[in-house]
Amino acid sequence: MTERKQHLDALAISLLLACCLFWGFQQILIKITVAEVPPLWQASIRFAGATMLLWLWCALRGVRLFERDGTLRAGLLAGGLFAAEFTFIYLGLQNTSASRLTVFLYTSPFVVALLLPRLVASEQLRLAQWVGLVIAFSAVALAFAEGFLAGSGSSARQLRGDAMALAAGTLWGLTTLVIRASVLASASAEKTLFYQVAVTAAVAPVVSMLLGERWSLSYSASAWGSIVLQTAIGAFASYLTWMWLLRHYPTTQMSSFTFLTPVFALVFGVLLLNEALTLQLMLALCGVAVGIVLVNRRPARISQSSRP
Repeated sequence: MTERKQHLDALAISLLLACCLFWGFQQILIKITVAEVPPLWQASIRFAGATMLLWLWCALRGVRLFERDGTLRAGLLAGGLFAAEFTFIYLGLQNTSASRLTVFLYTSPFVVALLLPRLVASEQLRLAQWVGLVIAFSAVALAFAEGFLAGSGSSARQLRGDAMALAAGTLWGLTTLVIRASVLASASAEKTLFYQVAVTAAVAPVVSMLLGERWSLSYSASAWGSIVLQTAIGAFASYLTWMWLLRHYPTTQMSSFTFLTPVFALVFGVLLLNEALTLQLMLALCGVAVGIVLVNRRPARISQSSRP
């Protein structure tokens, strides 16, 4: 049985930092590439490649992916939610900035914090942690209010992209909930991820065809470089790391920690895409930072004798 730790240790924090750093940069990669490669076709290539990499990894390590272990129903549900999440991410980046999309995408910890404690007793939050989530949520709501400041066509398009990002964040939270509160909690990290990337690899091309996207493999070197990074590091290495962390560390603390990703996305968006650094977004990111600290603070020990 997998040993679960009560708090994030140095290893977990280091891995989460690395994942969040790349996930922030990943939105920039998708945003840049979507101008050349249609969004759902881009996702199709990415997750087909990730499925093959994961299958090869499992074959080399002797991880069984296709044995009957009772995870099929939960796995397909997690895969369907994951596929829907990335559909909204790729379409949303056509309508809003990469930094804004990432802020709204990371509303997923609220879904986890609200629903997971009802199913898993060990994921209950203390008052200070709830305060942290409320502060972070209020900060995200402040950033979302930017979209209402103008009534132009560009503002309406931005709101549509923001709404897609919010939907993607909700779906991510629900995916985490399914993984943590079902039989997938005892499955290997590789098999849990395989359900998600394989289902997305099957669904994305169908959605791409329904949207009338033009398929091609003739793209620039920079576009292919972006897709390779999204595939090998994003959809394979970083998500496999996340699945492993979900099996060993508190999910609510992990989810709140990922609020760092909007910070990295904002920095990359400003530096690489010349996106506006607005006051609302800066205040939102400060609120997110405060929320992370509160959610991950350990409770003070009353005395030495209180230790088990």
